[in-house]
Amino acid sequence: MTSAVMSLLLFSCGSSNRKSGNQSTTESEQEMMKAIDVPSFDADSAFQYTKDQCDFGPRVPNSQAHKACAKFLANKLRSFGAQVTEQAVDLIAYDDKMLHCVNIIGSYKPESKKRIALFSHWDSRPFADHDSDVKNRHTPIDGANDGASGVGVLLELARQIQKKSPEMGVDIVFFDAEDYGAPEYYKGEKKDEYWCLGSQYWARQPHVSDYMARYGILLDMVGGKDASFYYEYYSMQYASKLTKKIWSVAKELGYGRYFISEDGGGVTDDHVFVNQLMHLPTTDIIPYQANNKHSSFGSTWHTLNDNMSAISVETLKAVGQTITTVVYREQ
Repeated sequence: MTSAVMSLLLFSCGSSNRKSGNQSTTESEQEMMKAIDVPSFDADSAFQYTKDQCDFGPRVPNSQAHKACAKFLANKLRSFGAQVTEQAVDLIAYDDKMLHCVNIIGSYKPESKKRIALFSHWDSRPFADHDSDVKNRHTPIDGANDGASGVGVLLELARQIQKKSPEMGVDIVFFDAEDYGAPEYYKGEKKDEYWCLGSQYWARQPHVSDYMARYGILLDMVGGKDASFYYEYYSMQYASKLTKKIWSVAKELGYGRYFISEDGGGVTDDHVFVNQLMHLPTTDIIPYQANNKHSSFGSTWHTLNDNMSAISVETLKAVGQTITTVVYREQ
């Protein structure tokens, strides 16, 4: 995840009780899913896909782990019946380093003009620049939450789509080089454009000419324990109707503890460039903790503690079932 959240917007927490894994389905959720024939999201499967990525090690561009994980993700999408496009491109980092990157796109019903775009970044941070131990701040991180969790949710959704196709065509887009922005200790100029390199490229040169979708949903850091997702500032600026719809569905499903229908902060994330460059209304599901002393993104953000111990099956379930329901309800 990218640069810090704007702090001018305040909020308070809601509440609801959830249990873990597939046993977390409430009566209201069961009734809604039965009425619209929505698959039950398997959070344990999403957890495993998150772990599979972390098992490669930090997925930093130009590394062997990055190369191996890219192959894994493309093959996994193919195994789930998607038409896969690997958008290989060399991008320039903040320090003029050449990054060998690849955006990975899995398309369902590619012939359909009725489409939804689902996004997450799959790379991980090259340096733990917010780690409490100064000695660790040049060390790459696993990025279990920051990167892998969103991809894990979307891989499980892809598995569900293969089993039962929704009405809409769906493009699952894994952006590269989201998290290669200048570290805190960098002495040079820090720009928003140093982040989200893969999404900037895709927004200017999508995998399909004149690409169009009804809207986009970005998942970033969606697996943290006790996560709270508020209305993100730019999401409300560019896609307020969509944002409120997602949060409303989450509340109907019993996930009000996670999805708080109040304003949070603003984040320079992939959705900003998709909105501004492609003009595709896109919302960002991203945690916001106003009172966290480490970061409003949580205590593991950009540290070596962003590993599988930070991942919650309950949070994956809340986000995954909400997004699955939104996708399958769309006509």
